[in-house]
Amino acid sequence: MVTACELCDQDGGLLVWRSEKLRVIRALDAHFPAFYRVVWNAHVAEWTDLPPPDRSHLMQTVAKVETVLREVLHPTKINLASLGNVVPHLHWHVIARFADDSHFPNPIWGEKLRDVAPEQLQALRDALPALDAALAGVLAAG
Repeated sequence: MVTACELCDQDGGLLVWRSEKLRVIRALDAHFPAFYRVVWNAHVAEWTDLPPPDRSHLMQTVAKVETVLREVLHPTKINLASLGNVVPHLHWHVIARFADDSHFPNPIWGEKLRDVAPEQLQALRDALPALDAALAGVLAAG
């Protein structure tokens, strides 16, 4: 554990599933409810800090998360990102995007283009418990 690392000290969001090597969390983002992170449990800063088998395991998990989001939510696009500029602890963002979300086609960190009706965001939030359960099931099955 590294002191003062947010992802060493806490899960980083709502824990959906955890294994010995990694975890999947749902970020608690009011504007982008279907925002997940795949977080490597040990503190490493870069993807190439991992040995090749662990790199493969991490990316297979990212792919499984993406697949479940696509199957359950039918988004316009999935955004994948591994930035780590603010929190230098290896993690991947997996974000379901929709043509009518507040920023599309901009990245979620870019300029807002429109307002989204609260009931539209609530409908997406209402789908998340089932999505979380589906993710946990797929990930637990290996």
